[in-house]
Amino acid sequence: MSNKYAPEPALLAKAETLVEALPYIQRYAGETFVVKYGGHAMGDPEAARDFAEDVALMKAVGINVVVVHGGGPQIGAMLKRLGVESQFVGGLRVTDKETAQIAEMVLAGSINKEIVGWISQAGGRAVGISGKDGGLVLCEKVGGKREADPNSGIERNVDLGFVGDPVQVDRRILDSLTKDGIIPVVAPVGIGADGHTYNVNADTMAGAIAAELKAKRFFLLTDVPGVLDKAGELMTDLNPARIAELQSDGTITGGMIPKLDTCVHAVEGGVDAAVILDGRVPHAMLLEIFTRQGAGTLVHA
Repeated sequence: MSNKYAPEPALLAKAETLVEALPYIQRYAGETFVVKYGGHAMGDPEAARDFAEDVALMKAVGINVVVVHGGGPQIGAMLKRLGVESQFVGGLRVTDKETAQIAEMVLAGSINKEIVGWISQAGGRAVGISGKDGGLVLCEKVGGKREADPNSGIERNVDLGFVGDPVQVDRRILDSLTKDGIIPVVAPVGIGADGHTYNVNADTMAGAIAAELKAKRFFLLTDVPGVLDKAGELMTDLNPARIAELQSDGTITGGMIPKLDTCVHAVEGGVDAAVILDGRVPHAMLLEIFTRQGAGTLVHA
């Protein structure tokens, strides 16, 4: 006999989803997650809302979330608008003083505050900072890169300008904000011992912060599903030794190499696990954290 008072199947499915999530919520409450946010999701309002809702929900269930964002395309667009030409060496932008000032304006200004606004709209409390604030990230200048001269073909050393690598992370400002229930949103700009401002690769900065915080999870949101094998299938579980094998046999190539290098450095530095996720998938982080199946490639020691 049917029960006319029984809840609709869709409501039961929602209840089952919450029950499935419960052990994961209990496991991660009080832990720290560092999220590197960038790529396609930053330029898509709907994806940005999904991201902000994920972050606000994680904070609401007791996870301490720190967001580190990129902004390369937005910097490029602003430089083009202002008539400033960019030069790239080995995928890194050569950053003179004028470019560094524009990059800081875009990263620590418009993008940073836009993300804070999204999270606030989703019900979270966020504060935007850069690596310069509170002495969060101390940088040193990245060494010059080798490049072949386009005319002679002779290799030359190119100075990348104000591009830095993190050498020290002072976590106190992050701890202070987190303790007060606030989600820090960090722009990838740091300061050197020489007092200069340095533009930092967002993946690298996020990995350094994750290692200093001994994060339970370090998420890299990208424009691909994760690490794919030669047949195009997603590899869901990797460790540093396996990653080295996959690089040697040519399975892992191009832009995925530096992302996995960042993940390996993070887990070797004390992060429990790093995850490469497709930021274009709605609520990808929630699927990865709170379901049995997961959603990306997990890298662990």
